Amino acid sequence: MEGIKFRAYNVATSKLAEMAGMLPVQIEAADLTQALATGVASAFVSSGSTGYDRKVWEHLSHFYDTQAWLPRNYVFANKAAFEALDDQKRNCLLSASILAQDAATARSEQLAGWYLAQLAGNGMSVQAPSEQLASDLANIGEAMAAEWSESAGEAGKAIVDAFKSMQ
Repeated sequence: MEGIKFRAYNVATSKLAEMAGMLPVQIEAADLTQALATGVASAFVSSGSTGYDRKVWEHLSHFYDTQAWLPRNYVFANKAAFEALDDQKRNCLLSASILAQDAATARSEQLAGWYLAQLAGNGMSVQAPSEQLASDLANIGEAMAAEWSESAGEAGKAIVDAFKSMQ
C-alpha cells in the first residue's frame, strides 16, 4: 500500500493511512467520487453502502470486505428512570430490547450483503482481504487501540477490554 493516496476524513483514518505507508488525503464523502475520478485519492476504507452510493465501480475495480464498517445502533436510557421501573416493566423493556437488537442486527447484515452484491453486479471484484492484508490491518488496529487506550487512561483501557470481551 506504500504511496497510495488514501481518502482520510478524521484523525483515525489519517493515522491508519500513515501506519500502512499510504498518503492520507482529506476528503469528505460528498467529494469522494470526484477525488477518485481525478486521482486525488485511489483508495479508501468505508462500508459497501458508501461504495454503492458513490458508484465507486466507475473508478475502482476491487472492494475488499474487511468487515471494518458494520453499523451498530444503540438506545440509551436514563439510569435512574430505568432503575425506578418495577421488575415486570424492567424485564419487559429488556426483552423488547433483545428483540430489537436481533432484528436490527439481522437487517444490518442483510443490507451489508445487498450493498456488496450491488458492487459486484456493477463489475467490482468483491472479496475478503488476503491473509496478509487482514493481518496487517489487525496489527494496525491493535496498535491504534493500544495508543488510544494509553492516552485515555484506565477508563479507556476498560472500554477497550469490554469491547474485546464481546468478540
